[in-house]
Amino acid sequence: MFKKDTLQIGIVLGLITPLIAMLIYYAITLGDKITLKEFFYYMRTNKSLLTGVSSISLIGNAILFTIFINRHMDKCAKGVFVSTLIYGIMVLLAKLLV
Repeated sequence: MFKKDTLQIGIVLGLITPLIAMLIYYAITLGDKITLKEFFYYMRTNKSLLTGVSSISLIGNAILFTIFINRHMDKCAKGVFVSTLIYGIMVLLAKLLV
């Protein structure tokens, strides 16, 4: 993995990992039924789908956080934690305001 322990690397990886996890979730569960564009449309219009998929996607961050903690890369782990909080706040605001 990365040898450099920086907050920036943790934040970037923490922002990218849930997106990758969401695409994996889509490919496994709905990839042959609906298009990716329809998937994102349903997520915007269905709040329970948004929170469910977001929660599953953040499991990727939990795994990444655990890897960084076990490798004593505390700054990267802190960055992943910060990005997880950002995602959580964004999903909460999307659910409450939209």
